[in-house]
Amino acid sequence: MTEPSTTRAGADPAPAPASAPGTARRGPVVAALMLAMGLAALDGTIVSTAVPQIVGDLGGLSVFSWLFSGYLLAVTVTLPVYGKLSDTFGRKPVLIAGTVLFLVGSLLCAAAWNMASLIAFRVVQGLGGGALQGTVQTIAADLYPLKERPKIQAKLSSVWAASSVAGPAVGGLLAGYADWRWIFLVNVPVGLIALWLIGRHLVEPARTAPRERVRVDWAGALAIFATGAVLITALVQGGVAWPWLSAPSLGLLGGAAVLAALTVAVERRAAEPIIPGWVWRRRTIAAVNLSLGALGLLMVAPTVFLPTYAQSVLGLGPIAAGFVLSSWTLSWPITAALSNRVYTRIGFRLTAVLGISLALLLLLAFPFLPFPGEPWQPALLMLLLGGALGLFQLPLIVGVQSTVPYEERGTTTASVLFCRQVGQSVGAALFGAVANGVLAARLGADADLDTLARSLDATDHIRRAVDAAVDWVYLGAAAAAALALLALLTLAPRRFPVLKEEDQGPSDHRLPRPGPPPR
Repeated sequence: MTEPSTTRAGADPAPAPASAPGTARRGPVVAALMLAMGLAALDGTIVSTAVPQIVGDLGGLSVFSWLFSGYLLAVTVTLPVYGKLSDTFGRKPVLIAGTVLFLVGSLLCAAAWNMASLIAFRVVQGLGGGALQGTVQTIAADLYPLKERPKIQAKLSSVWAASSVAGPAVGGLLAGYADWRWIFLVNVPVGLIALWLIGRHLVEPARTAPRERVRVDWAGALAIFATGAVLITALVQGGVAWPWLSAPSLGLLGGAAVLAALTVAVERRAAEPIIPGWVWRRRTIAAVNLSLGALGLLMVAPTVFLPTYAQSVLGLGPIAAGFVLSSWTLSWPITAALSNRVYTRIGFRLTAVLGISLALLLLLAFPFLPFPGEPWQPALLMLLLGGALGLFQLPLIVGVQSTVPYEERGTTTASVLFCRQVGQSVGAALFGAVANGVLAARLGADADLDTLARSLDATDHIRRAVDAAVDWVYLGAAAAAALALLALLTLAPRRFPVLKEEDQGPSDHRLPRPGPPPR
């Protein structure tokens, strides 16, 4: 399929119309989107701080990592399914269903009686979380014309930033002074408010009745779910529960390859595939998918390994280490909000190229930090890295959403987020193997990062080994940034084929209009 027609040949971005009626009614809908996104954003950070209390109450220390892996698995594999459903049946019913499912999962988690039941209920939560992440981003693009989309995207980015700081503190307070079950129960009032605002204020445009009954590609959805489940299980457990070259790892990876081939065959025959072929045939979408997949890969380096570096090498406590990491959440939303002033002048691709080039240089600079160094040094690098990635990610998301009409936007947005999630899963497995390999070479075959991170009496030799391991992880993240840069330079067109605003689908008339239309 060819690229959609543009406003003018090679134009990017298209001019947006002036203020339209109904804008004043966006407030409640935006509040609902931020609350819904907050549910998903807080989930990982708030739960992680209560793991000792949960394990002490329920047991299951050997499998507690599946509290996070199970949730991640469910979110990742359902993203493309929800994207297609939102294009087929509308955003509102999908977001409401996802929020309800997330809240049901939260209530079940609070009632869990052992670790196995809690893991199963976390998967239920993740099935709803996939709808929250993808549909919220799609509705945000529906509500705002191109010129104004950075505003809402910056607000959503600020939700993630606030969650990364507030989540551990709230989780620690609830686990320490109340009960860990309240970590899941606090989702209920927040989710109910979001549901009320969505149900009352979000009005979608009338959908023309199809000539034929809509057929949902359930076979494709099941195939995607099975493929993702097997692949992510292999990536999460490989090198942890069993060696990478063991029969379980090779069997799961081989099974994932077979299921992936089956998924392609099923999707090619489906009348309305969950992941349509045009997602990869259009250069712009394919380039953005690959670039944000690489972004997911490189994000693993700071989010997973920097706290260990701060504690083991710099000698900081857990809270101070968290603040070193959180510095990038301060600059990311700011540069994201200001990125429209850049891409309206030089275009989406060049803005993203600028951002990822700066990120590449900053990632390469990390191994040159002195040993042991001062905490402000990695914090400054993270502050600058967040600014670079804000300049990289948001123009790509806004740009790719602006190249497709309303009825394709959910699928497009979900494919982008799906690739980023898969990149994070691959990055966690890949960089974990790199770090443990460096440690094993320096400290012996039995050394691994998880064990050393829990060590309270790290010697200078161990600290230097951890420093070297994290340096190699950051070099790997720099390689991922280089891959993103290569994808943009070789696949993305110089100018994104942005549709006219009227061809993207109406935005403001999705909301109730107060009073008569303007003259």
